[in-house]
Amino acid sequence: MNKIAIYPGTFDPITNGHIDVIERATKIFDKVIVVIAVNSKKVNLFSEKERLEMVKSSLSNYSNVSVDLITGLLVEYAALNNASAIIRGVRSVTDFEYEMQIALMNRKMQPEIQTVFMMPNEKYTYLNSSIIREISRYGQDTSEFVPDVVSIKLKEKFNDLNKS
Repeated sequence: MNKIAIYPGTFDPITNGHIDVIERATKIFDKVIVVIAVNSKKVNLFSEKERLEMVKSSLSNYSNVSVDLITGLLVEYAALNNASAIIRGVRSVTDFEYEMQIALMNRKMQPEIQTVFMMPNEKYTYLNSSIIREISRYGQDTSEFVPDVVSIKLKEKFNDLNKS
């Protein structure tokens, strides 16, 4: 039986820290489904379609990774896709406290689905999408922190926003 894991996030945009966690997850699970969560309360820089395209492009080298968009409860999506685990990247104690609350609620709803906390490589512990958006907004190079396709899309996005 295939071991399937779900790795959720808004990925606005996907970073090398996300990819680090995904790459390590592919060594543990037979299949990893990267799920782009649609959060109606969050204002994203990139549209759902743009995020989907960037994530797919960034992960195209991984044969056991697929990408999907979801609305609704992640744990229900995981159950429908026969996932045995939900992967969460944790960079700090603050991240862990927040993620633990969600993991406990998910366990209450779907006890057979485990939450697996993974720490990114230490060189990515300070990295998050908000920081990437902010440095890109001010014209700084992001190529060290994100896949090439994302770096290009960030430049295009902020060039377009600065023109309007």
